[in-house]
Amino acid sequence: MSFRTTSRRTFATILTAVCLAAGAIAAEGPASGQTLSPLTSLSPPYEGMTGDELFARLLESNQAQDARLQQYSAIRTYRVTGDKGNVYAQEVVRVDYQAPDHKSFQTMSEEGSGLVRDLVLKRLIESESETSSGREHRNSSVKPANYEFSLIGEQDVGSHRCLVVEAIPRRRDKYLFEGQVWIDTSDYAIVRIAGQPAKSLSFWITRADFVRQYQKIGQFWLPARDETLVRVRLYGKKILTIDHREYLINSGTATDSTGPQAHDYQQAGEGE
Repeated sequence: MSFRTTSRRTFATILTAVCLAAGAIAAEGPASGQTLSPLTSLSPPYEGMTGDELFARLLESNQAQDARLQQYSAIRTYRVTGDKGNVYAQEVVRVDYQAPDHKSFQTMSEEGSGLVRDLVLKRLIESESETSSGREHRNSSVKPANYEFSLIGEQDVGSHRCLVVEAIPRRRDKYLFEGQVWIDTSDYAIVRIAGQPAKSLSFWITRADFVRQYQKIGQFWLPARDETLVRVRLYGKKILTIDHREYLINSGTATDSTGPQAHDYQQAGEGE
């Protein structure tokens, strides 16, 4: 095997580790699409609120959404780029969710390095069940067993007034993060998450920062964009983005994608 092939495989393997951890967290200056106002002090209605009280309202809101969300489909674009904007690989997939715990994925188009697509993007897609329905999900989700909340102020994220909290992980784990969470004051739903893994991912990774943005569609809060910026020894800065768009919610069976490049991935998962 040539040095070039070995180097490319090493690079893809590093990206795989980074992307899987980022996907499990996403798990978050502001990423594109969301404007942040200056951080202000807590207003009187929230001055005495504890982290436990806020967590209770957040979990109640999540449970109410899970009860209403029966089905959705969406188009996701997974992309790995370099610091100069060069695209290493891209995959466009359709995801179909059916309550209570089923997801399926269909590849609609793909381009770029087959090695990066196979070892990074396809692995990331296939691993979603491991962090959405199994032990990894329970061990990485935003809940009191994994995090302590500390309120630090209020801030507008786009048109949404949010409580801003420091999320403090209860253990050093690569599937947990340390950073901040923005929670809508009306719906008590997560609008934005930003941070870094709570544990070093690898000797190769000098730093990894992520932002996850949510959007409100009707009465549901669903992911809008994930962006993970990774600094890799010898390979520089790499960026993984996942854009979520074209949601169809509780509208029956989504239209099947067509074309000879469509591939099915059957996954177990749950509403995000």
